[in-house]
Amino acid sequence: MEFVTLNNGLQMPKLGFGVWQVPDEGATAAVAKALEVGYTSIDTAMIYRNEVGVGKAIKQSGIPREKLFITTKVWNSDQGYDSTLRAYDESLDRLGLDYVDLYLIHWPMPKVDRYVETYKAMEKLYRDGRVKAIGVCNFEIEHLERLLNETEIKPVLNQVECHPHLTQTELKAFCAKHDIYVEAWSPLEQGGEVLTDAVVKSIAEAHGKTPAQVVLRWHLQNNTIAIPKSVTPSRIEENFNVFDFQLSDAEMEQISGLNLNRRKGSHPNDMYVGKPE
Repeated sequence: MEFVTLNNGLQMPKLGFGVWQVPDEGATAAVAKALEVGYTSIDTAMIYRNEVGVGKAIKQSGIPREKLFITTKVWNSDQGYDSTLRAYDESLDRLGLDYVDLYLIHWPMPKVDRYVETYKAMEKLYRDGRVKAIGVCNFEIEHLERLLNETEIKPVLNQVECHPHLTQTELKAFCAKHDIYVEAWSPLEQGGEVLTDAVVKSIAEAHGKTPAQVVLRWHLQNNTIAIPKSVTPSRIEENFNVFDFQLSDAEMEQISGLNLNRRKGSHPNDMYVGKPE
């Protein structure tokens, strides 16, 4: 496993396991398999409604807590100072944990405009030693700029939709300038067209790898944290086996050249309370 060092000194695995759209009962088996394969970073969220299942897998694994990196997120309807503090305690209860390593704001919801006070509550959790790191998801540059101006603790990362059809080049440059890592959700475009692209397929054949492994390698070599999701045991293993080959500079450029600035998910400015994720 490769690690990154976040801006507060915390080490985080560069490859994690996501459980979006995995039902609670299915999450236990999927996370158990991921932990068995070698993943130690697990990414969940209140709105995924599977924190209980994730927590069960963690407990049953017998892996010491300090060896794991657990992320969860505050949902849109819980934004606000007091409600964020309450939501954190509720997530811990469901997970059966004393702390999470990383707590994130799920969406900025600029039209509602509660993300600054939400983040200030997260700063309190961090200062009180209740969480190891805090960050954000789906923040555009203007949302990050406001946080940097109006709060005191820099987010360690920004988790956003990112894949070869949405390379997020400008956002990544801004984050790099401010020592904020980018973490890719839907790193494989939700199993989308990028995996059938002729460029990706030919690079995969050249390395004796699958298209998914090539795209994940592209993320890692771009210094992006990736959290692929799967419930299929063979795919969970396949997605983890990406540390035994390197893409050339030319191959990296070829994959980056596939950018279409095309999203599968919502634009952050269009997300609001009550809208499904």
